[in-house]
Amino acid sequence: MPRKPFPLSEVYRLLEPGPVVLLSTAHHGRPNVMPMSWHTMLEFEPPLVACVVSNRNFTFRALKATKECVINIPTVELAKKVVACGNASGRDIDKFAAFKLTPVPASRVQAPLIAECYANLECKVVDTRAVPKYCLFVLEVLQAWIDPATKHPRTIHHRGKGVFMVAGKTIRLRSSKP
Repeated sequence: MPRKPFPLSEVYRLLEPGPVVLLSTAHHGRPNVMPMSWHTMLEFEPPLVACVVSNRNFTFRALKATKECVINIPTVELAKKVVACGNASGRDIDKFAAFKLTPVPASRVQAPLIAECYANLECKVVDTRAVPKYCLFVLEVLQAWIDPATKHPRTIHHRGKGVFMVAGKTIRLRSSKP
């Protein structure tokens, strides 16, 4: 099978993980939100999530200072707002107001939930050892919320350079584990 070289600077496009999420924070009473696709599960109980937040992002400072956030999971219907959030900085604007997102008080953290997202995970930072070198935070999910009206959420997955894939068809395969 013929192959051609692929640029190392674009390998991330082949390995992008789960759905694009909206990470919300609140620092000094100011809520903010940013899209994030660099995250992965580390453990199931308690649920631990690793995520990368660039130290160039406005959210980095808030997450490092407050050690809490909410991972909000949008569906494809919010795709344009997700991209708009990524193309703006919370340093300059209130993204909740600018993109008509509804902040909802969380039960365990100061960062707001986003009402338009089908799921919300309230998190606290539990490990920052990899932050100085990799900007990688380990979060523990303290409370999870889901909209029961959303039966088959279609999430968006970043493929790089403005390209997204939409989760769609679901298949079931026999598994020996529940």
